[in-house]
Amino acid sequence: MAKSIVTLNMPAEPQFARSMRMLAANLAVVAGLSIDDVEDVRMAAEEGFVYASATTDDAIDVVFGVEEGEVEMNFGLGDREPVAEQYAPGSFSYAELILAAVSDEYEMDEEGNRLRVVKRMGVAGELD
Repeated sequence: MAKSIVTLNMPAEPQFARSMRMLAANLAVVAGLSIDDVEDVRMAAEEGFVYASATTDDAIDVVFGVEEGEVEMNFGLGDREPVAEQYAPGSFSYAELILAAVSDEYEMDEEGNRLRVVKRMGVAGELD
């Protein structure tokens, strides 16, 4: 499967979190991820959406990269500069805890105001 790009632009409002979760889960199925991995993608998508929603009053753009065994999500963050200082100390800790548990990679690019989250088939939480 060649990498497919799916773009989404949705209001930064809580009632759209379910739509984000559903789309992300569907894309994880398209990528051939397991049931457990699909659930991880769903949780990561919601955390990314909630965080991105807190950075803007407008819309959030999300770019998904979907290929066999992998889903990448890139959330556009708002223009409230700098992103890391928008919150009280430690307030991003819960989102980081969830993202670390359910994704294989996540990073915040403060210069580009993007949150990148990657889930690969069967990687997170595997024992060596």
